[in-house]
Amino acid sequence: MQKMAKLFVLLALLMLPAIASAHFAGNPFLVTGIVYCDTCRCGYETYASKVLAGAAVIIQCKKNDKLTYQIEGVTDSTGSYNILVHGDRGDDVCDAMLVKSSDPECATPNRGRDRARVILTRNNGMTSDTRFANAMGFLKNEPLASCPQILQKYQEAED
Repeated sequence: MQKMAKLFVLLALLMLPAIASAHFAGNPFLVTGIVYCDTCRCGYETYASKVLAGAAVIIQCKKNDKLTYQIEGVTDSTGSYNILVHGDRGDDVCDAMLVKSSDPECATPNRGRDRARVILTRNNGMTSDTRFANAMGFLKNEPLASCPQILQKYQEAED
């Protein structure tokens, strides 16, 4: 009887990693980030930047330049998006990217701030299922009249 109990414990210990990996394989990743309008066309966020509700965002994953996964989302009233990505993307290269602005006066993607790399695997030591993407922005067609004063304040802060 004691041998049977030891065998049962040994089998349970051997199966634990398989059970744990099966549990995590089914959990989706939550990719979250914000989309903003660069009202001063300066290439980064300022206190005059505004969030964009209703902006379209896409997450694309590729392996060897071949598309392996794609899903779209839209920002809420706070300019935030929360997109569920199903499955561990392993060795895929995944990016959150701007698709379309909800504001025709702020619709030009800010080159360099129009995409954000996201790592969507659990094989890297990260335990959370939430991934935070860098903020992405569109450029306003015409900068605000107050932008020179706004940018001057940022320059003074650097001195």
